[in-house]
Amino acid sequence: MDVDYLEISGGRPLGGEINVQGSKNAVLPILAACIPGAGECVIENCPLIRDTEDTFHIMRALGYCISRTGDAVRITPADTETYTVERMEAVRIRSSVLFLGALLGKMKKAVLPLPGGCAIGKRPIDLHLRALEALGARFEIGETITAWTDGLYGTEIDLEFPSVGATENTILAAVMAKGETVIRNAAREPEVDELCAFLRQRGASVRREADGSIWVDGQKTLGPAVYRMKADRIVSGTYLLAAAAAGGQVRLINESGETLSALRAVLSQMGAVCSAGENGITVCAAQRVRPVPYLETAPYPGFPTDLQSPLLAVLAGADGESTVCETIFERRFCTAGELLKFGAKIGTRGRCAHITGVPRLHGAAADAPDLRGGAALVLAALQAEGRSVIRNTGYIARGYEDIARDLALLGADIRWADDKAE
Repeated sequence: MDVDYLEISGGRPLGGEINVQGSKNAVLPILAACIPGAGECVIENCPLIRDTEDTFHIMRALGYCISRTGDAVRITPADTETYTVERMEAVRIRSSVLFLGALLGKMKKAVLPLPGGCAIGKRPIDLHLRALEALGARFEIGETITAWTDGLYGTEIDLEFPSVGATENTILAAVMAKGETVIRNAAREPEVDELCAFLRQRGASVRREADGSIWVDGQKTLGPAVYRMKADRIVSGTYLLAAAAAGGQVRLINESGETLSALRAVLSQMGAVCSAGENGITVCAAQRVRPVPYLETAPYPGFPTDLQSPLLAVLAGADGESTVCETIFERRFCTAGELLKFGAKIGTRGRCAHITGVPRLHGAAADAPDLRGGAALVLAALQAEGRSVIRNTGYIARGYEDIARDLALLGADIRWADDKAE
């Protein structure tokens, strides 16, 4: 979407219902999981976002044919393949590192640039490399990562931290390794389980154990598959928080709320009423929510770090004082400075933010600092009095198909604009 900024006139309660796009954080490892094995894969409800488009460019350069019909993407292996990931797209998205495990499993070699993504913290890939080394990979690190193996062999791996990316990379390599692999302290995020479900559909033997570890029996034949993505829980959470920010009643038709228990507890604490079932989740909120005295982000099933910035925007208008502590990424509070432009009262110290809610935010011009920070600015604008402009929207397009389309369907006064149209 080639636009320059979002224009929003706030102060309008939201109402209505929408479907939520497929999961960004699940589809990116699933696209990488199309590389091992053989056969055509079809991914339905695949979100049309910048991160998937960048991933498609990477896969095409690796020799794969990618085509889209509606919300379905078809991935067809080509006759010739390569193990080198091109720099341009790889440095823009963090998930490009997942091609390490997939290519090592498929071709026993991989070359790719150091991965990019939002500037929200260090996010080192040491955990990925140590886990893949345990399976038999070797690395040279410079401006690029060069990886090779004489053969991958199953083993027991204890992750120092339940990293989602490291867990996924290990799974992608382990499905092609000889023997059994057990990943202990594996990430419990739903996106990891969705990757496992996709691989099982392709014929892999992979499962989550009762203690949370993941067991993989490698070198099974991986064939074609048709898989439908679940709703994006972070996009769902953003729109539920939008209702809390602006007030009103919003229903997400294809979101059960099963993976949003931590957010639902926070919404209830703020005075919003949530009801969820197999056919959707509904939130009803007054125009000014209650504060949250103390909250920490945490790995799943805790409160997701990806919803911390949008929550800050909501609490900026709450009736009282709140404290939010970030335990995952040390630079998540870069959004706070932009929220101050709307009249928010937010002070940060170390990994904690203290928010004093104000009766009304005012319209402002602000720049999205990252993907979820951009969504937070949209939520601030929805509750603000007057007109707001959100620039640097390329970040938002990384994870939201069309945030203006979705929120307009819910009654928001929001539109894409560009300087040429002014």
